[in-house]
Amino acid sequence: MDILGSYQFDAPPQEVWDLLVDTDAVAACLPGCESLVPIDENTYRAALTMGIAAITGRYEGTIKMKDLEPPVSYQLAVEGRGKQGFVTGSGAINLTAADGGTQVSVAGTVQVGGTIARVGQRLLGSVSKMMMDRFFTCLRKRLT
Repeated sequence: MDILGSYQFDAPPQEVWDLLVDTDAVAACLPGCESLVPIDENTYRAALTMGIAAITGRYEGTIKMKDLEPPVSYQLAVEGRGKQGFVTGSGAINLTAADGGTQVSVAGTVQVGGTIARVGQRLLGSVSKMMMDRFFTCLRKRLT
């Protein structure tokens, strides 16, 4: 499944970058996030509870930031598992100065398997988009 999104911030790229790499801000804004703990340079252990359709579960995994080019771009690699299934994915985050602020573009691919994929397959795209929208809306509020 492909994930795409674009979000406008009323702040310069460096401010938005600083927010995107702030573990506390990311954890506070990531829907269902229970913890986000550094385990290595730019690598984090995450625990989330999330639901799709009638399937709710707790997932644990890692998030790795790679190829950091402050304040322009970085890559993400995500792996997670729970009783209800697994998720693996990768993505690119790009920041561009635009209209006196910053445009953040997200492009990635995600693979989901297990019960959550079988039961919620048709909903995965809309749920992913909703989670990204909530995440970036929360980050915008943290800037004000």
